[in-house]
Amino acid sequence: MSPLPYDEMALPDGTVRPHHRPFADWLARTPPERIAQKREEAERAFHRLGITFAVYGDEGGTERLIPFDLVPRIIPAAEWEMLERGLKQRVRALNAFLQDIYHDQKILAAGIVPAERVLGNTQYRPEMQGVAVAGGIYAHIAGVDLVRAGEGEWYVLEDNLRVPSGVSYMLENRRMMMRLLPELFATQSIRPVQHYPDLLLSNLHEVSPAGEDAPTVAVLTPGAYNSAYFEHAFLAQQMGVQLVEGQDLFVQNDTVYMRTTRGPERVHVIYRRVDDDFLDPRAFRADSMIGVPGLFSAYRAGRVTLANAIGTGVADDKSIYPFVPDMIRFYLAEEPVLNNVPTFQCAKAPERDHVLAHLAELVVKEVHGAGGYGMLVGPASTAEEREAFRARILASPETYIAQPTLALSTCPTFVASGLAPRHIDLRPYVLSGRTINLCPGGLTRVALREGSLVVNSSQGGGTKDTWVVEN
Repeated sequence: MSPLPYDEMALPDGTVRPHHRPFADWLARTPPERIAQKREEAERAFHRLGITFAVYGDEGGTERLIPFDLVPRIIPAAEWEMLERGLKQRVRALNAFLQDIYHDQKILAAGIVPAERVLGNTQYRPEMQGVAVAGGIYAHIAGVDLVRAGEGEWYVLEDNLRVPSGVSYMLENRRMMMRLLPELFATQSIRPVQHYPDLLLSNLHEVSPAGEDAPTVAVLTPGAYNSAYFEHAFLAQQMGVQLVEGQDLFVQNDTVYMRTTRGPERVHVIYRRVDDDFLDPRAFRADSMIGVPGLFSAYRAGRVTLANAIGTGVADDKSIYPFVPDMIRFYLAEEPVLNNVPTFQCAKAPERDHVLAHLAELVVKEVHGAGGYGMLVGPASTAEEREAFRARILASPETYIAQPTLALSTCPTFVASGLAPRHIDLRPYVLSGRTINLCPGGLTRVALREGSLVVNSSQGGGTKDTWVVEN
């Protein structure tokens, strides 16, 4: 791994990389006041559109604008093709793993993944054992987080298979860039992303219950107070389908119906943005006020498709992550195209001892954690924080993993002092139906605080447009 961060725009000698030259030239010839004007225009437009992200427990208010940066992250087409190949391979294997653990459990019998890691996992749903899902697909929408640590050194940081979010920002970022910089799109071959809602709808149609030629799709949201409500409403609007809450649906004879002004209408596919626990108060948490009573019964009977399937969380749990390369070999008989970040499992005594001896150098993560919470970034931590984590690891070693602190690649980013390098990651969205599809690029997230490696919106991160350009 490279000791210095890889600069996405420039070579070590300061020469601009070929695929970045058109944008770098535009940047050089555009007066600073004109750039400032465009940045202000983007911020006003995002405010006007209501593109916000709710941060729970934030004293500054419940809604926050996710900062948008004008400098795009640019990926050459040949490099994207390698990433696309690796992402499709990984999602195929993860879907095969989910199908297997809820049916034959061959990978557990073979001892490749320890049975207790799966069957004892809080995200494993025994209720799904033996349930047939449409097309054998569990993760219809996967958001796979990638990081670059050097030339050609791409790593999968984590797999998001439950209710991956952020795609609305990918689409709105592109819309904004096309509006602000039309001349760059006119003179370069930048692959489009605007067709994502059509791809998503097509994929959802493909996994509807058998025999449905014109299935009705709905997006199920927990409601307007959810942190990603803007995205739920945006995707429903873009796909031309209904946005519903639990109270808008009911189940009769194992069939799901939507209440409409014209009377009940059957729903065949639900793109749900509600966590497993809250989907059905009869099957899961009885105190859920946002679920649909009887939904799991209709799902088990094959009368409705849920995207993503119930129980997908076990495959994106950080305690399962180290085994994904083995899944690829086991199910596909292929070598992984994309590597995992080397990972120490604190459940194993020798690896735990190594982690405890090197806390100042490692990133330690809770296996069930998300959003950048519940983690220790060793090089940026205090002695007090490290000691607190040491105690936590010793008390519950199976709930922690650790990884080397990667020198994540950087991209020039507008901050208060001007352009400066900031660390970034990339979340492409992988859609599984009869085939596997991706939009070129994905959501680039940027850590706006100097030196920070945490890109999550809830932790003060921003976003950039991602361009895949022809070579």
